[in-house]
This record gives sequence, structure tokens and C-alpha cells, in this order.
Amino acid sequence: MTSTPAAATATHCPYCALQCGMNLRPAAGDAVVEVEERTSFPVNRGALCGKGRSAPAVLSSAVRLTGPLVRDAVSGRLEPAGWDEALARIADGMRGMRARHGADAVGVFGGGGLTNEKAYALGKFARVVLGTSQIDYNGRFCMSSAAAAHQRAFGLDRGLPFPLEDIPRTGCVILVGSNLAETMPPALRYLTELRENGGRLIVIDPRRTRTAEQADLHLAPRPGTDLALALGMLHLVVAQGRVDEEFVRERTSGWDEARAGVMAHWPELVERLTGVPVPQLRTAVELFCDAPSGMVLTARGPEQQAKGTDTVGAWINFALATGRAGRPLSGYGCLTGQGNGQGGREHGQKADQLPGYRKLTDPAARRHVAGVWGVDPDSLPGPGRSAYELLDALGTDVRALLVMGSNPVVSAPHAGHVEERLRSLDFLAVADVVLSETAALADVVLPVTQWAEETGTTTSLEGRVLLRRRAVEAPDGVRSDLEVLNGLAALLGHGKGFPAAPEEVFDELRRASAGGPADYAGITYERIAAEDGVFWPCPDTAHAGTPRLFLDRFATDDGRARFVPVTHRPAAEETDAEYPVVLTTGRVVAQYQSGAQTRRVAELNAAAPGPFVELHPRLAERIGVAEGDPVAVTSRRGRAVAPARITGTIRQDTVFMPFHWAGEGRANTLTNPALDPVSRMPEFKVCAVRLEALATAPVTAPVTTQSEVTGAVSAETQPR
Repeated sequence: MTSTPAAATATHCPYCALQCGMNLRPAAGDAVVEVEERTSFPVNRGALCGKGRSAPAVLSSAVRLTGPLVRDAVSGRLEPAGWDEALARIADGMRGMRARHGADAVGVFGGGGLTNEKAYALGKFARVVLGTSQIDYNGRFCMSSAAAAHQRAFGLDRGLPFPLEDIPRTGCVILVGSNLAETMPPALRYLTELRENGGRLIVIDPRRTRTAEQADLHLAPRPGTDLALALGMLHLVVAQGRVDEEFVRERTSGWDEARAGVMAHWPELVERLTGVPVPQLRTAVELFCDAPSGMVLTARGPEQQAKGTDTVGAWINFALATGRAGRPLSGYGCLTGQGNGQGGREHGQKADQLPGYRKLTDPAARRHVAGVWGVDPDSLPGPGRSAYELLDALGTDVRALLVMGSNPVVSAPHAGHVEERLRSLDFLAVADVVLSETAALADVVLPVTQWAEETGTTTSLEGRVLLRRRAVEAPDGVRSDLEVLNGLAALLGHGKGFPAAPEEVFDELRRASAGGPADYAGITYERIAAEDGVFWPCPDTAHAGTPRLFLDRFATDDGRARFVPVTHRPAAEETDAEYPVVLTTGRVVAQYQSGAQTRRVAELNAAAPGPFVELHPRLAERIGVAEGDPVAVTSRRGRAVAPARITGTIRQDTVFMPFHWAGEGRANTLTNPALDPVSRMPEFKVCAVRLEALATAPVTAPVTTQSEVTGAVSAETQPR
């Protein structure tokens, strides 16, 4: 039976990286809790989107998992089981696989929504208990290109090097590949206030989105050409004598090499590549350079490409050359997507990193973390595969997998192939709040607590470490991810070192991160509560935290930002006669990520009931479809079907599909797993497709609830 405290609990939204503040109060009737405004929290000042307001709906036992499930060996069905049996099945599966095939035959796949404590414990579990190098997480699909570019240029990766409150006070913002109005609605006020204060807004997006409607200037490049666009604008900066020579000389290195590549991208060439007219390029440069300060903000549009690191690097070069970095009210920043996308990659669930954003290949980092963990540094495995490469290796090199907080059946590129690889595993265990499409394939499913039922920290896109507080008790059959790892570690011979209490885990995380790039040593639960969050790095409890990075020096060895020479190259897959249209993907305001949770909320489904294909009226006329008609979209990897949504706000050579749905309308059936050579980011945002009008309406697969599970998940859905 779920119970609620009498008083309101101050906490944060479970969804995007804004981590909006909210209060939870006991609710009347069947609801567990109700959300109320928390106006004192500075980021959203009480504003919430529909997802945040309706988040308590997923707490209902009618839609979430309330007890473990194990697959019956005879019937092939998922059946209810006790915790002892479920954990024993997982421990036996992992132990047996390691004995037969070695430690790296067991993999771990985490999530960017896990709290810092969970991400930290998961990375430690993989390396200490399992001894495997095969761990990565779905944040690789979100922030990895921006993170890699940050590291190359600045020596440190934090999504925003300044707080959101600085955005309305700058002179000009270039927003590249972000539809903030739908992905982070409460943040749109910062752009509105920017314009009210006399600042200018430039939005770069192949679609004229609700965000682009707010802009002083909207540039609509062909998907996959953001790199050429940035180089063309920087070419104009050089040609017009607008380079901040003093800043470049005193605070950067590598400009001469970078400039040489830029000059090969003259405006007329860039117009041919991108479709953006030269006059618009010139206007964009004038607006940005004439302003007294400026920011370049990127999101998934330019980042989710096989050249995403270089594309972000080109925008960083643009910011550096114009002196818009390392100064007040200026800089380059990335709008992190997932709820803990920032903290999730800082503390060890990424294939190549240890807690505190330390490199797994650094001997000093290994010694420090191993000392905190009480193990031999040489016992820690080296870097493993990146997320897609790990998923691609399932059933061959990796024979067993533990998934926590991710739904790759829907969210991974080339999703049909990934689903096949998951089915080919010898053993799959999934810990999740709901029976996701990935969990439905598992041998063991563990029901875990969610945001309102647990305490833990997250790190927002600003680098602000926040405290989510438990507001309600979880159902009796549900345990936290930390309790899961504690139980599995004990069964696998590690009875100590994996506490289930979040604050105890966080205190160990602080010690493990101390002295690292993402230093949390001075951050405590008490400070977070008292200060509305603490910005890292924060090396000791007397330190105020660091809301603004790089004002005195960059985090490189010599304190200078580094220009990185880059040049335009085609997308991994260009259009041709057989596949003549470009597909790009993204989000809608009422759904979130793979939709595993939001698709279970009636209010959100009413607003966004299913997938669609957005296309220009001329393209629709060419293939013979009207509004709402079913359209088949086919790539070299598969076929998806969804209703047509016809609008003049998209390029004529481009179609858009949201990626929140499973089944016939699954957008990621189509997407290209070609990887960025540095970040290993797949090319979600660009692939070649062909369109076909269909005579019959498409069918969208419904979500599955636990009440439908027993006897319903058959051997046909999991042929093992």
C-alpha cells in the first residue's frame, strides 16, 4: 500500500536536463501525489511542462511494475516471482557466463536518467564485481559529440559553462538544432527574455519549429550540413575582418591551422551545400558580431551525426574566433537532453571513464579510484565498447546483459537489428519502472523505484548538482536500483562496498571524484538543499561552487582554448535515385525519449497519440498523400509506417519523424548506426529514405502494463 507524508516535498521533475523544481503533495482520490509549483527554484520559477505536471501518473500500480518477473523455461512466458528467485537467476546467469566465456561476456547498459548515485554504483559494479569492460549507456546517443568537442577545445566537458540566467543578458544567441519550445518548454522564457532585453536570436533548424518562430533570423540548412554552415559563417568572419585578434592571440592556440581550412568554405559553396542563401549567412554573422556579447548553443541536431564532434568543434571555433568564450555573458554551450545526462557521464557508467570524469586509461586516475574502492588498480578492466558497438556485439562476444534505465529496442539506431541482437542473448536482465519493449524480451525483469519514491542527486545541464527527495513509499514489491546492485553484489561474493543508502553512496562518490575534472568533493546533501543546488567543480565544503567556467583560464594544460581544424564532409549516407529524401528525427512536447513512461499517461497520449511523418506540401503532392494518409518510409535498414502530417514549415527535401514509439511507426528502424570516429555517436539525424503512399491505415502497437503480463508475453516474443 502506498502512503504519503502530510507535508509537501520539494523535489525535481524526472524528465529532461532542466530538472525543474516542483513540490509534491498528498493527493485525493486514486492519485498518489499531486504536483504544485515550486516558484523558489531559480531554473523554472514554478513553470512546468505537461510531462512534469503529469509525472505522478506513472506512480500508479496500474501502469508500472510492482513485482519481479522471470521467464518460465517451459512456457516461455514471463511469470511473477519473488525477489530471492529473481536475483538468484541473474547472479547465476552472470556467474555462469563469466565461467564459460570470460568476464567480458557479461555486459552492462545504463541510462542517462539514473541518479548520480546509481550511475556511480553501476560503473563500480561492472568493474569490481563483474570485472567487465563492457559497460556503456544511452547517454552516448545524447551528449557524446558535444562532450568530445568540449574536451578537445576547452579541456573540460560541462554542458553549459554558465547558468541559464545568463542567457537573457547576452547580446545574441545562435541556437543550433534545438526545438527548445518542445524539448524543454520552461526554458523558452530565457529566449523570450533575451529578446525583451534587446538581444537577438538566430535559430538554425531544417524545420520552422515553434522555437524558430521566436527568432530574429531562421536558417534552414539541409540536414547533415551544419558543419559546412558553421565553416561558411566563420569564413565571413575572417573575410570581414571581424576576428577578435587580441582574444585569439592571448587566450587560444591553433588558430592558423583552423583558419586555413575555413577559407576553403567560401559563402557560395556553403550555399550550394546547405541551401542557406548567402545573404542570410551574412545577416547571421552581422547580428552575432555586432552584439556586445554572444553565445552559441547546440543540441542534438548538429551533434547526432557521424561528424558531430567536428560539427560542434566548428561552432566552438566560431565562438572562439569572435571572442565569445571565456568572457562574461559569452560562450559555447550544449543543451543536454536527458534528466541526468550530465552527471550520468561523469561518474563511471561510460565505457572509457571513471568517477569524477577521470579517464580509465590514466594510471593516476585508476590508482585514486581503486584506492577509494579498496581494490588493486590493475584489477580494473580497460575501456570497453561504446553503446552501439556494445549492442551490436550482443549474442556473439557479449552473451549476457544487464540493462538499467534504458529501452534500446526503441531508442537505439538501426533498432530492428538491435532488437535481434537482444533476442540472441543467452541471458538478459532488465531493471525498470515499467515493462518497456526491452524488458518484455528479458529473462528476468526487476521492478525498481522511480523519482518520487527515492532520494538521490542529478546534475542539470548547467552543471548544478540537485537533490531529488523521496515523497512517497514505493509499493511493497519494488526495490531501488541501489538495493538491486547491493543484492547482486552480495550473491556474487561482494558483501561490502555496495550500500543501498543513497547518501552513503554519494559520500563515496565525493571521495572518488575528489581532484578530478568533475570534482564533487565539497558538495553535500545539506548544501544542495540549502543552496538550491551546487555547481561543480566544488573541491571542498568551503568552496562556493563554480557557476561560470573559463573566465580566467580554460581547463587545458596551458590555460588556452584550442582551435581544432575541421572541414566539411558528406553525411555517412547521402540521398540518391533510390532513396531521394532525407529523414531527420526528434521529439514532440508531450512525449519523452523512448516513450516507455510517457506513453502510459492518458493526458500525454491525448496530446500526442502516435507517430507521424512530417513532410512539405509539395513533397506530399509528389507522392500522392493527403493529411492523415498512411505513409511508408523505407531506408536501407528497414521500413516504418505512420500518418502524414503536411506542413510548409519543413524543407521540401526532408521529412521528420518523432522517435518515441515502438511498433510499425518506430523511427529508429530507419536510422543509420554510422558512428562518429571520436565520440562514437550514431548518425540519428541524417539518413536517406524513400516514401510511398499506402491504402490502409497504419497500426500503432499499444504499450504493455504489468496487469497484461502474466500469460501474455509468449515464447514467440522471446525465442530463446
